[in-house]
Amino acid sequence: MLVKLSSSSLKQTRWYEYSVRFLLGGLATVFAGVVSTRYGVAVGGLFLALPAIFCASATLIESHERRAKEKAGLSGRRRGQQAAALDAAGAGLGSLGLAAFAATFYALVAANVTGAFAAAILVWAAVSVSAWWLRRKLRITTQTTPAER
Repeated sequence: MLVKLSSSSLKQTRWYEYSVRFLLGGLATVFAGVVSTRYGVAVGGLFLALPAIFCASATLIESHERRAKEKAGLSGRRRGQQAAALDAAGAGLGSLGLAAFAATFYALVAANVTGAFAAAILVWAAVSVSAWWLRRKLRITTQTTPAER
């Protein structure tokens, strides 16, 4: 499965799906705020590092892919699961990049904030792209029948 950008998915999304995303994202942010108030900003920040919309978007990706395959007369269940799994893998790999960003920024911020930010962005991009590339090179694929896709 290739990763690509497509604006057509905006047309496929129903209004209530956006509501679910914003509601869950807002609840995740409120939860992080409560944790920050109780345990401090360092601990609360860890909870904000989790993409607030991920939980909702994974289910929406699965349902969009399943619906697209059902329109073509196929089950689409497996394809929807694979699309959601790919999104989850990307979020996990992106979190490695965020950890590298945080470590770089922390190490360099005392010297120069702007320089630390620029270096952290470069490290984030390098780690995230490298992790994705490594995953693609090392992944094991399984064979599925056309009906499962």
